[in-house]
Amino acid sequence: KMAASVCRVGGAVGRAFARTRGPALLSLRRGRASVTYAQSLLGAPETQLTALDNGLRIASEDTGHATCTVGLWIGVGSRYESEKNNGAGFFLEHLAFKGTKKHPQSALEQAVESMGAHLSAYTSREHTAYYMKTLAKDLPKAVELLSEVVQSSALSEAEIEQQRGVILKELDEVEGSLQDVCLDLLHATAYQGTPLAQSVLGPSQNARTLTRQDLVDYINSHYKAPRMVLTAAGGVNHDELVGLAKQHFSGLSFEYQDDAVPVLSPCRFTGSEIRMRDDAMPLAHIAIAVEGAGAADPDIVPLMVANSIIGSYDITFGGGKHLSSRLARLAAEINLCHSYQAFHSTYSDTGLMGIYFVTDKHKIEDMMHWAQNAWSVNTFPEFTSGMFFLFSGTTLICDDIGRHILNYGRRIPLAEWDARIEAVTPKILRDVCSKYIYDKCPAVAAVGPVEQLPDYNRMRSAMYWLRF
Repeated sequence: KMAASVCRVGGAVGRAFARTRGPALLSLRRGRASVTYAQSLLGAPETQLTALDNGLRIASEDTGHATCTVGLWIGVGSRYESEKNNGAGFFLEHLAFKGTKKHPQSALEQAVESMGAHLSAYTSREHTAYYMKTLAKDLPKAVELLSEVVQSSALSEAEIEQQRGVILKELDEVEGSLQDVCLDLLHATAYQGTPLAQSVLGPSQNARTLTRQDLVDYINSHYKAPRMVLTAAGGVNHDELVGLAKQHFSGLSFEYQDDAVPVLSPCRFTGSEIRMRDDAMPLAHIAIAVEGAGAADPDIVPLMVANSIIGSYDITFGGGKHLSSRLARLAAEINLCHSYQAFHSTYSDTGLMGIYFVTDKHKIEDMMHWAQNAWSVNTFPEFTSGMFFLFSGTTLICDDIGRHILNYGRRIPLAEWDARIEAVTPKILRDVCSKYIYDKCPAVAAVGPVEQLPDYNRMRSAMYWLRF
């Protein structure tokens, strides 16, 4: 059965990693010959970019696969929503595959299944994506179906009412995902009073009250050609993709009613905390973050290197004292926590750089101490570069292309990322981390048996250390 798989960036630390593409190690083998990292960079296919007259951009990368992923990445998400319509984008995602004006739901599902394809979508705080994984030969049909899904969704009243119940049930299920809850609370306190404080799913009250007209208004306000990128990766021909875009998306509007072009308002960061104490819960879920860099800020690379040095840990990891991260070794040796992850949730003009951890209620104070200690520039060692971004599969490549075009107006090549990482010296790393961390007010979110969490003023004072 076809279903929409949902990926919410702001709701999970793992997705913060996905958006920043943490460094990894690569060993490629083609037959018997080993391909070095430098050789693989030189052999990376070029991303081709074309724009239509209405402003729609078409970007593709021909990897030579027999399959491909094609989709529309749209510059809209919960940050563009108001308190009244918060959750509208997520609601539309649920309705996207429930039929179009040309294909009822059963016909749409049959068309996708007959191709052996997978149709999916996700909504985040700044981006929305509708995409399909299919055989390369079925690219024309895939683009046709995607154009219908985005431009001609049926939005029937009966389906809207049915999806209300589905969304409300999902909201209840998300409440059981304490990582999602903790990270949404972190946004709520860090960006309080601004749209970035809103969750992607929206409040249950809005799920009950959003009308068909609210959803139509949302589409008319935001689904505009200049804010869309038709992206494809795999066995795709760029000229063919451009021809398909002209055929199916040339009529896409680029004009706004009354010239009311939505402009993102600045979302100020506020050092603050939010606690949801529940002593009946077995473990405490805690996140601490400072304001990080926006997507286009050159400081993003040193901050990502810092995150990779702090790393992550899970109690199921082996390695003990041989773990690569100093904090991970400490966590394993003295049983500091069940898990932790360093993350950087990146947005167009701001970000959250933080550490999320799960621990026993008696270890909260110790874990918070060592987590903040890991941020001290004096703990960042001399290091060797050689870290880089690794993408496996056409869907990850397609997603990366789509977000890059929306964020930067171009796809940043892997070789350029590599050069930026290689340029990070220990001094640059310490200077940038000092700029964002030293003597800054953190945002803290805590859920569970959190009585032992230190007072905010104490956590704030720990953001200062003696510098040598």
